[in-house]
Order: sequence, then structure tokens, then C-alpha cells
Amino acid sequence: MAPKYSFGQRFRYWFDNVMSRGAPALIGMLAVASLAVVFVAGLIISIFGFNQEGEEGRLSIGEAIWQSLMRTLDSGTMGGDTGGGYRLVMLLVTIGGIFIVSALIGVLNNGLESQIERLRKGRSLALESDHTVILGWSPQAFTVIAELVLANENRKSGAAIVVMADHDKVEMEDAIRERIPDTKNTRVICRSGSPIDLSDIEIASPHTARAIVILPEGDDPDTHIIKSVLALTNSPNRREGAYHIVTQIRDPKNMDVLRMIGQRDVVQSIQTNDLIARVVAQTSRQSGLSLVYTELMNFGGDEIYFKEESALMGKTYADALLAYDDSAVMGVRHADGGAAINPPMDSVLGKGDALIVIAADDDKIQLAAQRVAVDESAIQSNGKRAKPAPEKCLVLGWNRSGATIIRELDSYVAKGSLVTVVSEQSKTREYIQTYAGKLANQKVNVKEGDASDRELLEELKVQDYDHVIVLANSHLEPQEADAKTLVTLLHLRDMAEKDETPFSIVSEMLDLRNRELAEAAKVDDFIVSEHLVSLMMAQLSENRELLPVFTDIFDPEGAEIYLKPIGEYVATGQPVNFGTVVEAARRRGETAIGYRLLSESHDAEKAYGVHTNPKKSSVVTFTPEDKVVVIAEG
Repeated sequence: MAPKYSFGQRFRYWFDNVMSRGAPALIGMLAVASLAVVFVAGLIISIFGFNQEGEEGRLSIGEAIWQSLMRTLDSGTMGGDTGGGYRLVMLLVTIGGIFIVSALIGVLNNGLESQIERLRKGRSLALESDHTVILGWSPQAFTVIAELVLANENRKSGAAIVVMADHDKVEMEDAIRERIPDTKNTRVICRSGSPIDLSDIEIASPHTARAIVILPEGDDPDTHIIKSVLALTNSPNRREGAYHIVTQIRDPKNMDVLRMIGQRDVVQSIQTNDLIARVVAQTSRQSGLSLVYTELMNFGGDEIYFKEESALMGKTYADALLAYDDSAVMGVRHADGGAAINPPMDSVLGKGDALIVIAADDDKIQLAAQRVAVDESAIQSNGKRAKPAPEKCLVLGWNRSGATIIRELDSYVAKGSLVTVVSEQSKTREYIQTYAGKLANQKVNVKEGDASDRELLEELKVQDYDHVIVLANSHLEPQEADAKTLVTLLHLRDMAEKDETPFSIVSEMLDLRNRELAEAAKVDDFIVSEHLVSLMMAQLSENRELLPVFTDIFDPEGAEIYLKPIGEYVATGQPVNFGTVVEAARRRGETAIGYRLLSESHDAEKAYGVHTNPKKSSVVTFTPEDKVVVIAEG
């Protein structure tokens, strides 16, 4: 049997339901109450003939309701009323109006505050299209956003970036404004939500985005990224076309998982540990390499483009190297989409092939009116390299890239080389044995200790090593790790200045902002790991066809970028144009794309001496300490 409720209970239940519906329902209820008061008062005045003193006749119902409405909205209107009955009714109407209008103001104020709070929470839908979505929040976001702002400068209609992360919207916006004060013609929109939640991701409008960048977060970033990709690719609202997703993975084993869940889409992932380890290993033996990578992958200067040149069809790759004055050819993208960096010089360009070119902009890639004159007398033909000798490398500090660095070094150094690792972590030796693999050319010694301890560095006789690599300690916070790295670098530079044969120093930094502080230590090179990865992610988000190029550049098999002594290519101490350097490299089966001047190696405004894609006609007087940047087999 259904329970019986009193009228009071039912009314209170109805009233509670109305109140729970929020401001619109309350406004409607107040409007109904106002109309009821006004209508009833008007009827009373008209029916009972209440009127002001001196006025004769009965007011019509319409006129009575109107006068009642005026006193409801403005309490001061009744100040001049006369007549007992008329005054009483209008007093009651005015009092009712005061309560109703006051309540209405309160409801509107609360509703407005709620709306402002909702906007602050960043939960509204971003109605954007052809935009870039960034899922996740980390220091990498600033680099990606800054690069995309530069990339979007030539978009006349402007561009949009939607950042969605499980962080406060206002805090994200303030941080972006602080780090990137001028976003030019790009609008940066922040939204709060979980990048692994299906409903939250909808806020960023991923289905109309041109590209989606997923940043790593948390203690297990790979799992976080895989969940985000799953949420995107398996959304019930997903679009018919493929998504373009760019992200990064630490553990190579997780690459297969990403390929499996992203079969319908274009999921491009960077293996961060392998990439950074390879760059550190190469840079430790040739200072400035990371600067070359940075120049190639940022949007601030020259960039990598693809150019189908009908005039060069049927010609060889060697013919193309000197075909441009303002652009540097570095490889060929074949018709099937594969890329070959520094292919054989006699490779013939066929139909559908495109040159991989470094240029200031795609419209700057123009064939030279005439080939630059090559100075045959300046070309060094006896470029024989001395037989490599065993090397001694010191690794100070330890993180997850350490074992890969040692493995990579083993493929570059001569047999009989030595690597000494100084780490505060007790299981470093076991980690190296497990993950570095079988080493053919070098022996590894592990010593437990604090790499920033001057006494320990003196005991190690650092000056006896050829190369020193300082790694950021992964068990510390980024700022604390960088601070410890800076102390170590200052000790090393002081010791190097007292040595007649100074060793090279390469350091890994976690925060790009600390690079300026580290310049005081005059270190040969820095690798800002997250910055380099972020640059690559920004490039891929704008041009997915670059992935085969980057894969080939960073693949240990085949051609790689090297900085070699300029004296092995052209004569030093005399003016020579860069076209002559390109020709000298071509005769060795290599592709020259720039050079590094030692005199500018500590000048940040001159890119630390790195010049990529100089004009073939530009004339330079090199010193024996300068380097030529080439793509070669070794």
C-alpha cells in the first residue's frame, strides 16, 4: 500500500526539486510569483474600486495591473500614493516586490558566480577545428607550444592550440603566459580534465583536430600514454578519418602495444631513452652535435622540407647537392614514402622522388641561376683518417639512459677502450650488466660515490680521461638534479683549465632554463633531453612525413650526422666558399650541411657557432679547430 503524504510534505518535496534545478528554475519561479502578486493586486484594486484621492472612476484591470507592476519593480513609486485602500494594496505589492527582486538579484549573482567558477574550472567544450591538441602537462608543454606558435606564424587566419590536463585551468594559463608572453596569431586555450578519460577528452574537440600531442605524466608515463591513445582511438564519437597522434615512449617494448591499438590511425612515437642516449654518446665524442640537432628541429631558423624538382629528374643525387644556393640537400624521399639520408652519390632521382632539403621556408627552395664555382685548389684530397686509438670515458651520475649510452659508445670507440661510471645508486653495476648488452670494444668499471664531490674527482684523476659525460640523476627533482650537475661541471672546468690536454665535457640538463647558468662552466656541449624530444614532437605534429627522416638520422645503422675537422676537406687559413666544402664532402661520399666555428662556440646569439644551411656562395676563412657538419656512414 502506497504511503500517504500530506500536502505540506508534497509541497516541500516539489520546492526542493525546483531549487535543485539551479538558477534558471529559481528565476522562473520568482517570475511566476511576481506575476501572481501583480495580477492579484490589480484584480483587487479594479474590483473593489480602490483609487487614489481625487481620482474618480474605477481603474481598468489592465491599468491596475500595470500600476501594481511599477510598484513591484520600483519601491519608490508608492511614495506619492493616496487613498487608504489603494495605499494598503500598493504597500503589500511593494513589500512583495522588495522580497522578490532581492531574491532575484541573489539568484542572478549566485548564477553568475557559478558560471565564472565553471569557466575557471575549464570544463566547457572547446569549439575549435583544424587545431592542435596537447594532452597532459609537463615542462615539455612550453617548448611544444612555443614551437607551434612559430610554425603558425604564416597562417593568415590564425591557429589554435588546446591544452587539456588534470590541472587547474587558470594555473596552466598563468604558467604559459609567464613562459611564452607573446603567442602571436595563435590562441592557446586551456581545459581541465583527465587525458585518459573518454568524456573529458571530448572537451578538447580531438575529432576535429589536425594533430594530437600526448605528453608523459606520472610515475609510469608509458602506461599513461597508452591509456590516452586507447581513449582517443576507441572513443564512441571518433571520426571516420585517421587521427594523427604524436607521443613518446620510454620502454621500447611498449612500442608494439602502441602499434597494435593505433592500427587505424597515424600514431608516431619517439623512443626517448634510445634517442637521448644516442645523442649523448655521439656528442661526447664530437662536441656540438646536439646543437646541430636542435637547429634542424626547431622552427626558429631553417627547417626540413620536401621538394619535387622536375628539372632534376633523371639526374643523380650528386648533381642535386650544388643545385641550390640558399638550400642544403640532405637526402631523398622516395615515391613509396621511405627516406634515404645521404644516399649513394650515383642514385638517380626518379618520378615521385622528392629531395629532402634544409631551407628557411618552402618558397625559398629555388634552383640557383648558375652553379657556384668550386675552388679545386682548396680541396684536400689526402683526407685519410688516423687509425682510432682506445678511449677513456668517465660517466658521472646515472639515470635510465646510462646503459644505452654505454652500449652506443661501444659501437663508436676502438677496441680496448674503458668506461668508468660513478653513481650514487647501489645497483648500477647490475643494471649495466642487464641492459647494456655484450660489449665488444670497451670495459666498464663502476664506482659508487657522489659525482659532485671534488675529492672523489681528484681521486679519479679526471684529467686522464678523453671524454666526461655528466648525467642528470633521475632519483632527484629536476631543479635539484640540475643544481648538482652544475656543481659537478664547475669542478670539472676548473680541473680542465689546469690540464695541458683538456678533456671534453658533455652534460645532460633537465631544465632548459638552467642552460644559461651552466654556460658559466664553459662546457663543450649540453643535451637538454626533454627539450630535444619536445622539438621533435612539435615538428612531427606539423608534418607527419618527417618521421622517416628522423628515424634515418638517429638510426645507428647507416648514415648519421658528424662534426669532422674542416682541414680534412678544405684548406684552412684562406677564404673558401661553402660550395667548395660541399664538393669536397661529395667526393668522400658525404653530404655537407653546415659548419661550426670554434670562435663562436660559447656565443648563444650565434647558435654556439653552428651554421646549418649556409649559402653555397658564402665565403668563410676556417681555422684548423673548426668543424664541418656532414652526413656520413662513419
